Amino acid sequence: MCFSATASFMAGIGLSVVGVATLKKASRRGEIPFAMIPLLFGVQQIIEGVLWLSLRSEAALLAVIATYVFSLFSHVLWPIFVPFSIWLLEVVPWRRMVIAGFQVIGLGIGLYLLYMIVRFPVTAEAGQHIVYLSPHFYKIPTMGFYLAATCIGSLFSSHRIVNVFGALALVLFAIAYWFYAVALFSVWCFFSAMLSFIIYFYFGSKYPGVQQMSSARL
Repeated sequence: MCFSATASFMAGIGLSVVGVATLKKASRRGEIPFAMIPLLFGVQQIIEGVLWLSLRSEAALLAVIATYVFSLFSHVLWPIFVPFSIWLLEVVPWRRMVIAGFQVIGLGIGLYLLYMIVRFPVTAEAGQHIVYLSPHFYKIPTMGFYLAATCIGSLFSSHRIVNVFGALALVLFAIAYWFYAVALFSVWCFFSAMLSFIIYFYFGSKYPGVQQMSSARL
């Protein structure tokens, strides 16, 4: 989390518990990736907790490792994994095709950001928040494609809770960018992690509620 090591570890452990509970609710193989999102967010928050400690204790090598692992989550994993997990949930043919288009966008922007991470080193600084210095992300086209993959694609799902997940993620990005632009990734990843409870609710209410809502939107 963007405020302290303790908060990061607490958030990470809490999200991991929610993640395990969510995975247990997945009833078919295609649901597993979407159910994994809370657990992955939990791991990401724990990694940021390690980064906090390494920056405070001046453990340079550990700080570099934690920075790059966090960046692989935030820059590479999410734009590829989110649309993929939503695509696997979808059963309506035309919606699957649209979401597949966002998957292609996510794969492209994820690989581009992976290249930029390798080509231009990412560094992190700790103050009131952790600031990740990755200026290549802040180019408007890059941000646009990233948001398309991680947020907008969700709006085409036939599941209302998935729509809510994408819409709230987009709103939280705007809030994080407006109030915490320098520490955007740290803050937005924390905000987005809190959406894990929506995913848990999706699996907790899918029988019969979500399926009935989905059928009504075909």
